[in-house]
Amino acid sequence: MVGQKIRTDFPVLKNNPDLIYFDNAATSLKPQQVLDKIMYYYTKLGANVHRGNHHLSQKATQEYENAREETAKFIGAKKEEIIFTRNATESINLAAHGLEKQGFFSAGDEIIISALEHHANLVPWQQLCKEKGMKLKIAPLNEDYTLNMNEFEEMVSNKTKLVAIAHASNTVASIIPVKEVGKIAHDAKALFLVDAAQSAPHFEINSKKIDADFLAFSSHKMLGPTGVGVLYGKKELLEKLPPYNFGGSMISEVTYENSKWASSPEKFEAGTMPIAEVIGFGEALKYLKKIGMQNIHEHEMKLTKHALKKISEIEGVKIFNPCDEKKQVGLVLFEVKGMDAVDLGVALDESANIAVRSGFHCAEPIVSSINPLGLARASFYLYNTLEEIDIFAEQVMAISKMFK
Repeated sequence: MVGQKIRTDFPVLKNNPDLIYFDNAATSLKPQQVLDKIMYYYTKLGANVHRGNHHLSQKATQEYENAREETAKFIGAKKEEIIFTRNATESINLAAHGLEKQGFFSAGDEIIISALEHHANLVPWQQLCKEKGMKLKIAPLNEDYTLNMNEFEEMVSNKTKLVAIAHASNTVASIIPVKEVGKIAHDAKALFLVDAAQSAPHFEINSKKIDADFLAFSSHKMLGPTGVGVLYGKKELLEKLPPYNFGGSMISEVTYENSKWASSPEKFEAGTMPIAEVIGFGEALKYLKKIGMQNIHEHEMKLTKHALKKISEIEGVKIFNPCDEKKQVGLVLFEVKGMDAVDLGVALDESANIAVRSGFHCAEPIVSSINPLGLARASFYLYNTLEEIDIFAEQVMAISKMFK
């Protein structure tokens, strides 16, 4: 049950009946079930978690930990391997900071990322390499924007300490064969981190089958609230990793002279967490599970195939994706010849209430290498329809004719 059948679950679509929301790679809309769960916490519970002995605190803690259990099941992990953060960006920074503080890196070491990374999986490693005297290596792409596996494998050496790579790109849309990438990294005795922000919402992920050491994703891109991210880490790695944030909840014992940390995941969740949002995220995962990730993936492949065909037929429009629904996630990165991407986004909004993203998409190196002025992006999700894509294509065609 996807597409038109579920649109009534989403208040933003009900309140904006003419809206075509194609900015899902930035953030998704939220179903009523998730909003109701958030209000359930605020109106029926309201208490802090992991603290009080009274029944409201106990019930809130149970709901919070149930969300952790749902998250673990969603990616085939253990409950104690799931850390809640603010977003995928903070999750990656947590891993980077923890590994650095643990003494995992030394001058002369190398970290490998790919050319299509979001800033969240580029800047933390870039800055860490500068601070530690390490080298950041960039694995190149093929002409169709997929990862060049041969060149990547040649880059990996006994100096490689970490490979950090996006499972799917938020710009060129390529799906990376992370299981193969991870094996190459592990064969070199390197750790492997996966940025799953653009894959976890769209198709099934199993952290164990991928054999990721760390995996990061965000609630708000997968029907959940903003303010919640996830860092998965293998249990043995999390036990060694020192905390990056200190205060209440993350300790087992405190004196004026010294402190001892709680075990994972508690030692990484200092202070009062976004309780309502975490509980809401758990409900979002239940919603996705009920629909079925395979059903979502198949629906998005149909949307993507249709969009690529319709947009590629428009004169003056160029697409920057693999242009194969089996090799990419559901988005189209494109330009209209002679038109600024921001102007295109505004024109689509004003002409037909179509919401797309314009600019560098927090991935400036890859986007600016294609067009220094930025590009437009239409990204799809489970509530989008083929009819919406037809309207979108018609509007792009009409706008492109004005700029011939």
